[in-house]
Amino acid sequence: MQIQGLQKMTLLDFPGRVACTVFLAGCQFRCPFCHNSELLGESEPGIMDDAQLLKFLESRRGILEGVAFTGGEPLMRKELPALLAKIKELGYPIKLDTNGALPERLKEVVSAGLVDYVAMDIKNSPARYAQTCGLPDMGKLLARVEESKNFLLESESAETSPDSPFDYEFRTTCVAQLHDAASFEAIGPWIRGAKRYFLQVFTDRETVPFAGLTAPSPEEMRAYADIVRPFVGDVQIRGGE
Repeated sequence: MQIQGLQKMTLLDFPGRVACTVFLAGCQFRCPFCHNSELLGESEPGIMDDAQLLKFLESRRGILEGVAFTGGEPLMRKELPALLAKIKELGYPIKLDTNGALPERLKEVVSAGLVDYVAMDIKNSPARYAQTCGLPDMGKLLARVEESKNFLLESESAETSPDSPFDYEFRTTCVAQLHDAASFEAIGPWIRGAKRYFLQVFTDRETVPFAGLTAPSPEEMRAYADIVRPFVGDVQIRGGE
């Protein structure tokens, strides 16, 4: 299995842990604000293979406290569960970033105890999902995203092992040209009962495929957070000020 990128240490990608971040190529979406647009195609060459990644992780035991997988969309890789199992054998907790479009695979890795923390994107309100994902229409994808969302919401009441508790967050990267108050007036009820929701401040980079996108103002970000708070246990703004 080819690995397209590796950040050897991060304090940001896995809440509460010193971790490394593994980048995998391939994604169904074409979000105009994507920070990792170079990883959208599945044919992107790798910088290492899974054996080399495992050797790196073996050498960092006692230093790193977790491994975060991001993309692209990591669940597009059919070999992922086998790799996650090997990483768990090394004793590492695992975080998975996902867009939610592959609910069967999400359920598989969570139910098998291969993932400890899931960060799922909520791109926008259902009415603006296709636009925000850079697609002409969502087709059946929106229903699949909703299935993943509901699975995570229902995990609140699911029994988990004390030795391997499962946790999750929802998150939205906020872009002034794509999000407004009406977006969050719809998102709040859509994720009602969620444990944790982050509004992430968009930051422009060279890898963002569309020029001219900007972040909402700090005042707008706070207003959006206030709109969602009646529906979610913990709402926070990530980034910005």
